[in-house]
Amino acid sequence: MKLTVLGKSPAWQDADGACSGYLVTEGDTAVLLDCGNGVFGKLRKYHDYVDLDAVVISHLHADHFADLIPFGFALRFAPRQQPVPIDPWPGTDAPARPKLFGPPGSHQFLDDLDGSWNLGRHFEQAFEPHEYDPAGSIEVGPLTISFREVPHYVTTFAMSVTGSGEGRIVYGADCCPNQALVEFAEGADLLIAEATLPRPERTGIRGHLTPSEAGEHAERAGAKQLMLTHISDELDPEWALGQASSTYGGPIQVASEGLEIEV
Repeated sequence: MKLTVLGKSPAWQDADGACSGYLVTEGDTAVLLDCGNGVFGKLRKYHDYVDLDAVVISHLHADHFADLIPFGFALRFAPRQQPVPIDPWPGTDAPARPKLFGPPGSHQFLDDLDGSWNLGRHFEQAFEPHEYDPAGSIEVGPLTISFREVPHYVTTFAMSVTGSGEGRIVYGADCCPNQALVEFAEGADLLIAEATLPRPERTGIRGHLTPSEAGEHAERAGAKQLMLTHISDELDPEWALGQASSTYGGPIQVASEGLEIEV
């Protein structure tokens, strides 16, 4: 099972960057965890978008789903997706339509977005939409994805991904300090933890982690390695590594576009 970082920015994009997007592949199966601003263009650099099997969305903040819109336009209108030949494409009666798994309430949310942005039935035409059951799991080829709610400003779910081997990736999505992620990530081969903030929110209302807090979660979970993500290029990655290593004794990397990790 391989993880490729497509985007790791927080809610504002890095220069030439993208927001949250992580490609997980095993064999011929490919799943995208979140699809934030800029992720579709990055996906095209690393994987053919018509060969993507599914997209799974952690929560309904724009920096985690916004590029479903241009992705959907490609699936609906790209020359290779049309029923008639358009040189050099032969035409197809079976255009690609990846599965789209969203959190509870996402179906109505996307319907409302269709209406308010005059998109027609955009998401249903481009994707095969489903709402996942947070108490259950979904299977896409050899990949199994399960969920755990974590505290954020909106309902948000961390994800655990396993393949045909023994490796396990836990993606913490966006969250403030919490015990749920620690329990969910126990023994994970890789914990992808957000590290948005240089210091806790000045309002006192928590929704994100600092690098040292991300390290604390990895340490308490006994994760085998930690990736810091959802972190701006305006923060020094060496500083972030130092902060996280002060609370976690395992190997740490700061996410960057194209970073690949085999699990």
